[in-house]
Amino acid sequence: MSDIFESNEILQKLPKHLKQFIKPQNYNDYSAIDQAVWRYVMRKNVNFLSKVAHHSYLEGLKQTGISIDSIPNMYGMNRILKDIGWAAVAVDGFIPPNAFMEFQAYNVLVIASDIRQLEHIEYTPAPDIIHEGAGHAPIIANPEYGEYLRRFGEIGCKAISSAKDYELYEAVRHLSILKEAPNSTEKAILLAEKKVEALQQNMGEPSEMALIRNLHWWTVEYGLIGTLKNPKIYGAGLLSSIGESAWCITDAVEKLPYNINATFKDFDITKPQPQLFVTPDFAHLSLILEEFANTMALRKGGLSGVTKLIASKALGTVELSTGLQISGVFNNVIAKEGKPIYIQTTGKTALSYREKELVGHGANTHKDGFGSPIGTLKGINIAIEDMSPRDLAAYAIYEAQNVTLEFEGGITVSGDIITGKRNLQGKIILISFKNCTVTHNETILFQPDWGIYDMAVGKDIVSVFSGPADYSSFDMITHVTTTQTTPPKKSKTRIALEALYQQVRDYRSGKNNTISRTKVLEALMENHPNDWLLAIELYELCQIDDETDLAKKILKHLDTIRHNKPEFGRLIDDGLHIVSSQTNVI
Repeated sequence: MSDIFESNEILQKLPKHLKQFIKPQNYNDYSAIDQAVWRYVMRKNVNFLSKVAHHSYLEGLKQTGISIDSIPNMYGMNRILKDIGWAAVAVDGFIPPNAFMEFQAYNVLVIASDIRQLEHIEYTPAPDIIHEGAGHAPIIANPEYGEYLRRFGEIGCKAISSAKDYELYEAVRHLSILKEAPNSTEKAILLAEKKVEALQQNMGEPSEMALIRNLHWWTVEYGLIGTLKNPKIYGAGLLSSIGESAWCITDAVEKLPYNINATFKDFDITKPQPQLFVTPDFAHLSLILEEFANTMALRKGGLSGVTKLIASKALGTVELSTGLQISGVFNNVIAKEGKPIYIQTTGKTALSYREKELVGHGANTHKDGFGSPIGTLKGINIAIEDMSPRDLAAYAIYEAQNVTLEFEGGITVSGDIITGKRNLQGKIILISFKNCTVTHNETILFQPDWGIYDMAVGKDIVSVFSGPADYSSFDMITHVTTTQTTPPKKSKTRIALEALYQQVRDYRSGKNNTISRTKVLEALMENHPNDWLLAIELYELCQIDDETDLAKKILKHLDTIRHNKPEFGRLIDDGLHIVSSQTNVI
């Protein structure tokens, strides 16, 4: 895996299950048209955002070394980002939300290395390098915001998803790929849109992941900062969209104070947002994040947490009051009076303490599942975990003793004690039995011929979260997307147009000063009459070289494009404005 990206101290800390999402950037695959799209968006954005973006954005552009003229090279970005404690990796479009957030927890920006088509220059529903590199990267140079992003990832990657969340993720990913692919049919896009809409309308109770993704959207992606009357932009989705960055500050978009209520405001990734939330400062973002985290099973544990994990049908962890962590796919919980009294997993399960697997209690040992009572013993006012060695001996909880443990909830464990394990504080966290029978009323939960019974010790469930406690306990290198972004096959016309763009780029950079811009214009008008961006680039060169006659021809050609394609009118006007203002390159 290391041969597809240049590693550094930060990236070396990434676990293997995250590295599976990284792909090479393949910088040479960017065409001259791609470079022109980057340049247009960046020049327009920097010119406009200097007035409406949070001051950290422009400062961050300089600090992260992101060029206005060229798409950033990931290797170069990483050499600069490491000075502010961050790194970046390239991925293929959307990746699963838990993985995306876990990258953030390691101070790693996930950057979709593809770039939007010229036809989607103002806005793309698919993540691209303009959104990620020009949107996210500069703003993290602000230390307070950078820490918010890291903390968000740390908490967010533990959020429990519903069984339907992953299906929706795949559907949205598929739709974004179709919308950005030049060869997609309207029928295919319509069918994908209907699938996303049908899923969104039948998600049921929103999961923790769905709720925290709302917070991520309304802050990291589409956040405003300052006052309701005069907000500034800091969200990457706005910073990277030349359409929405202008529209969002108008009265057409409702401005709401950012608070915990944003958790319940859904969003549509394929459309401009009708309302946005304004935070007074970056510190407030962290306050709301912690407020939401207090509602998560990660901090509340209990029956509700286990119920969420069972509903997710995914790998998760239950942590007991002793610190023992049980990781697996939970399929059952027995409850009494609103409290869990027995939990059960199915399939491979691992036991850990402080995120480190207990020796002898990995997924191969507990390959057929794991079940254990939760709570205190009946008629005894001291929990097993709080018993001293003398207390344990008094209640026959001792090696080689045959014992029957009756729990308050109605679970009975009867068998011969083999041994026990203790945590660093000396509290017993696991008791192993042979010849063991476990029952709940008349129901048998474990019987002697099933082998050794390992009973977790804990009076309460203090935390429940997505994923394993120790990632090394499970084979996590299994991610396969149902859809992948693939570059379209280029027509001869497209290849010829790219060659014209390359000539202009080479002339501007001084790589080839013998190119005839008049011939380039003639070829453009004859073979690519509706391409407006290269005409803008040619006009810019005329302004620099004071070629009045050629400039007039270009302006006349642009007027023709406006007439034939009115939807390009504003883009052309903005491009001409950029040229006239001669935005300085950073």
